[in-house]
Amino acid sequence: MILLMQNLLIHPLSLLAQVQYSYSSSSQGQAPSPAVLIAELLIALLVIVAMWKVFTKAGRPGWAAIIPIYNMYVWCKIVGRPGWWVILMLIPLVNIIVGIIVCIDMAKSFGKGVGFGIGIALLGIIFLPILGFGSAQYQGPSASPAVAVSPPPQPA
Repeated sequence: MILLMQNLLIHPLSLLAQVQYSYSSSSQGQAPSPAVLIAELLIALLVIVAMWKVFTKAGRPGWAAIIPIYNMYVWCKIVGRPGWWVILMLIPLVNIIVGIIVCIDMAKSFGKGVGFGIGIALLGIIFLPILGFGSAQYQGPSASPAVAVSPPPQPA
């Protein structure tokens, strides 16, 4: 019980006080090894290159994958969602739902199923390279805006 109270009360207070801790991921309090940093950089590079390929397959500029907020806007445009969905992606907890929807729409835009879209959302490091370097072709936005229905003709 005391441990729970410490975690609930003291840890958030230390965040507010901006207490700086040493590296806690290793048992010795040391910085991560260069091999870990190189592996992290290679993984990040793989995801960036895969997103670049996905964007170019969809007819969008590949460099848009490396611009932080703009890449979300381009992603929305690729799947057919309105650009203001970027604002929804910046709201905590809402962004999780919107992100999953956009990932599913991305999979559908390339002819893949809902399962592949959930794979993009949860394991993007695996599914984005499959989408970017695989044989999937862009088939157009899957979340097209609703088609306006014209009123029935009036008798003369």
